[in-house]
Amino acid sequence: MDQIEMKQLAIVSGKGGTGKTTIAAAFASLAKNKVMVDCDVDAADLHLLLKPKIVTQEKYFGGRSPYVDLDKCTQCGCCTELCRFKAIDNGVVDPVSCEGCGFCSHICPENAIMMKEAFSGDWFVSETSLGPFVHARLGIGEENSGKLVTVVRKKAMEVAQEGGLELILIDGPPGIGCPVTASLTGVNLILAITEPTLSGIHDLERILKLAGHFKIPSMVCVNKFDINLENTQKIVSCCEKDGSRVIGRIPYEPKVVEALVNKKTLMNYPCGEVQRIVREMWEEVENTLFPFPFNEKLGRGDRDRGC
Repeated sequence: MDQIEMKQLAIVSGKGGTGKTTIAAAFASLAKNKVMVDCDVDAADLHLLLKPKIVTQEKYFGGRSPYVDLDKCTQCGCCTELCRFKAIDNGVVDPVSCEGCGFCSHICPENAIMMKEAFSGDWFVSETSLGPFVHARLGIGEENSGKLVTVVRKKAMEVAQEGGLELILIDGPPGIGCPVTASLTGVNLILAITEPTLSGIHDLERILKLAGHFKIPSMVCVNKFDINLENTQKIVSCCEKDGSRVIGRIPYEPKVVEALVNKKTLMNYPCGEVQRIVREMWEEVENTLFPFPFNEKLGRGDRDRGC
């Protein structure tokens, strides 16, 4: 049997609160032979549903902070005067105000200030009932989350290669900033989760534009589509112009909230029609990532292997 090429699926949203992690956890219940990754390192929450058992924990140093050698410091006040962030006062650094720019180390006449790597958070490799899980926790107020996303994704690829896993399932961060870019580069398919609101439409357009920039095929799921059918139709029209397919329209279902409150995925809690829709979405995604030659069910041939 030929070895199947490893594929990467990123589940994203132009804004927070659209149900991205909920769908990611449901797909984790349906997918086989995969490693799961939570790239929303600023506000990670996929672990709440996967209940991971940590196997490996590593510290992440993502920035730099000034260190003052008090034996050399003459308290001349040069750093205090020139720091635009008012983060240093005669050699005493305020870590909350400091942006780690390093300017103070360059202008100190006594070379008393050095920039050292700063501890920014932790990343983990865990085991769950659904398979291996790579995730992270960025410290409060810390930056360089894009770099931490890259670290987490690199480790996930190592775990997948070591375990012979075929799929990397990425729960991406919201928005279109640096962490999102770090989450999307090199993936094979994007599933964008949106909602039928004006902000949902606007931010969906942004994330699809970003996907187009990286030339990544994209699909769309409209969550709670029935709360505003007019906006749902606008989303469908937007996707048709963009060349993206709407593969799922999930109705508003209070049972979904109950599932999350009970720390269950959609596939492990009675959520009615939602389960069928999510399962059909997953089948569509799976057949796109791993197409069979002349797939009669979807009418695809070898041309789809470019996904």
